[in-house]
Amino acid sequence: MTSLPAPPERRLGLVIDLDTCVGCHACAVNCKEWNTGAGSSPLSDVDAYGAEPSGAWLNRIHTFEVTPEDAPAQIVHFPKSCLHCDDAPCVTVCPTGASHKRGEDGIVLVTEDLCIGCGLCAWACPYGAREMDPVENVMKKCTLCVDRIYSDTLPEEDRVPACVRTCPSHARHFGDFNDPDSHVSQLVAERGGIDLMPEMQTRPVNKYLPPRPKARREPDQAAGSQALRPVDAVKAEGGFLGWLDAALEKLG
Repeated sequence: MTSLPAPPERRLGLVIDLDTCVGCHACAVNCKEWNTGAGSSPLSDVDAYGAEPSGAWLNRIHTFEVTPEDAPAQIVHFPKSCLHCDDAPCVTVCPTGASHKRGEDGIVLVTEDLCIGCGLCAWACPYGAREMDPVENVMKKCTLCVDRIYSDTLPEEDRVPACVRTCPSHARHFGDFNDPDSHVSQLVAERGGIDLMPEMQTRPVNKYLPPRPKARREPDQAAGSQALRPVDAVKAEGGFLGWLDAALEKLG
């Protein structure tokens, strides 16, 4: 089995804003394109245009219609990929050391030459973020585009994960969570960024920003018309976390 390193010097990860994600799948497509042409073995596609396509995707978008209590229904697009957990169970169950967490930045990676395709890491991951490549028969996962973020051959603005660079609504943000002054740390502090399924105690690095309060129509007795009134912020039990947990149960 593989041990986890000491707390990393940097904790690189993503903040995903569920309020501004429009579900366009640009992040997933650019992730596929970049990682297929990167240094590791390509992400496979089998019968891509046929009746039963299959393949490996490191970033997936799920869309839900949610109805918080006493608030209007709304569509929420929920991106899902590896969360680069501080206490990553996928690492500790790996029998060969293929899955490992880097000590310098906390990124969880797979050394494909060591992977035997046993699937234990996928079984251990509570988020379903591992992808068994059906052609290579090795486990694939989000690398935070480690080959991009440290590349001296790319312009500074491109040294971020492909999903972040391509997001048209700026719903994805990248940075160091160990730096309290970083953009991602400030976003989490200002918007109440949350861990996904905190009860699993994996301490994910990536955070989600909940949707902002919407508005609902209520009769305006004085004006005799419909007036917009803000809905109270959706908070824990029975609110945002409640319906998010319900939505996650559908991911399967």
